[in-house]
Amino acid sequence: PCYAFESTCLCILQLAFSVPKRCEKMHRTLLALVATSAVALVPRAGRATPRKSALRMSLAEPPASASAPSALLQASKERWIKSTKQLATVGPASNTAEMLEKLFAAGVDVFRLNFSHGSHEEKAALVGLIRDLEAKYGHPIGILADLQGPKLRVGVFGGSGKAMLVEGQQFRLDSDDEPGDASRVMLPHPEILKTLDKGDSLLVDDGKLRLTVTSRGDGFVDTVVDVGGAISDRKGVNTPSVVLPISPLTPKDRADLAFALTQPVDWVALSFVQRPEDIDELRAIVKNSARPDVRLMAKLEKPAAVSEESLEAIVDRCDGIMVARGDLGVEMRPEDVPVVQKQIVQMCRAKGTPVVVATQMLESMIESPTPTRAECSDIATAIYDGADAVMLSAESAAGAYPVEAVTMQRRVISRVEADPQYRAASDEKVGFRYLGHRATATDAITLAARQVASAINAKCLVVFTDRGTTVLKAAQGRPPVPVVALTPSPDTARALALCWGVYSRILPASTFAEDAVFRDVLVQAVDVARDYGLLVDDADVAVVTAGLPWGTPGASNVLRVVPATGPNDWPDELCNLDEEECT
Repeated sequence: PCYAFESTCLCILQLAFSVPKRCEKMHRTLLALVATSAVALVPRAGRATPRKSALRMSLAEPPASASAPSALLQASKERWIKSTKQLATVGPASNTAEMLEKLFAAGVDVFRLNFSHGSHEEKAALVGLIRDLEAKYGHPIGILADLQGPKLRVGVFGGSGKAMLVEGQQFRLDSDDEPGDASRVMLPHPEILKTLDKGDSLLVDDGKLRLTVTSRGDGFVDTVVDVGGAISDRKGVNTPSVVLPISPLTPKDRADLAFALTQPVDWVALSFVQRPEDIDELRAIVKNSARPDVRLMAKLEKPAAVSEESLEAIVDRCDGIMVARGDLGVEMRPEDVPVVQKQIVQMCRAKGTPVVVATQMLESMIESPTPTRAECSDIATAIYDGADAVMLSAESAAGAYPVEAVTMQRRVISRVEADPQYRAASDEKVGFRYLGHRATATDAITLAARQVASAINAKCLVVFTDRGTTVLKAAQGRPPVPVVALTPSPDTARALALCWGVYSRILPASTFAEDAVFRDVLVQAVDVARDYGLLVDDADVAVVTAGLPWGTPGASNVLRVVPATGPNDWPDELCNLDEEECT
């Protein structure tokens, strides 16, 4: 206890004197923690007398929702010790209640609904199955609604429905709706025909064919075939060299979005984002809907989106980012994609924005029960880079081995996170330098909590939150222990399922009432941590942070080290709040 006490005080004092001298309130807040946060490490016999705080916080009786069914821990012990999250796409191979439960038990934290396929009725049924699963296990599950986005396609061909293009030949794309042949085909996007210019590249059928524009006229462009092959009806077209003057939301996307916002989904992903204004357009629609606070994710799969001019602005406008390497790999040189992936992940880490790495992670497991070693290395690279989550697409949606794919992904996650180099790399990105001239008291306390948890070997970091802002700050620091988020908001708990290291629990609003007793609030924190199996022995401790008064967005001004022994052995100082912490 004495060593832990000294370590805790040292961490906080180091933080207090590393922040700018002009931040007087931050200094006062951190120094006050020395007197209150570590005293709990010294055991005290007998029952502590509860003392009401200046906020008079009291809890009438423990809520039923504070405890999860025993099935929670029976799912899989390994399932609860990973920090990197897993997304799985739902499709024909995984759209039953039985299969969804198997995928959840194997490690899935967020289910992706791909609106490129299926009807609204099918999506509503899937949402219902996922929410039933969530209720059974008492654990929040995220749902991502992925909009298709503007997909450019050629028209149809006569005869057999295809033509053969030869390298070096001329080929025209025009607005004529007549069936195509080996010399021309319709491109039913007049705004694209007007934008293309001499020298621009066109990729057809996921890059299998490559064309270069040689000239353009009224309603057509002429091209030369650089890479030939078979071209058939309605094959996709990519335009890597131009920013297209089109909305990111097609009429289908708008209809799908309107439907999705009537369902309890937690994230909406926008495909083929090109510019920051694309996110603004989506945000404006969502803000005027019945679900104004649903989280928005940009799928980065266009070169224009990852340019120096656009990337940071797009990240700043989003709640999350997906590195969609499928189309990004078509429109960029293959050797550039790993570099761009690292740049995106690093920027998101620096800004505390959750980031998902997706596409072809276990492609071979669509048909094989085992992956290639290169695929395992691909997953590991994303984890070492610091991604919040990794995603499966066809592997879980249409593959023959969806459960095996999720399990393999989780095994790679667990192995990498057990590597001392992974922890060392995370620690290198976090330090006192985070407390720069723009640092707040919340930043300081969040970093203090991380340092204290590491110094005293705490078993978890518990964060009370409303919208999840302070939880994102805690996750950004990549603490060495799980982050347990306690919130009255189901939407917040489900959205945080995508964030690194975070495991959420929904508590009743009465827990966060102004007349609650702080001691009972801490009891809730210990109960939930025990329920997740994070606090097992009486010697275990949790580091708890909260922002008071409740409901202050992004606030964190309380830090406590709470033993697992329970309130009978807690000293009075642990459960009291001083005036500085209540303002």
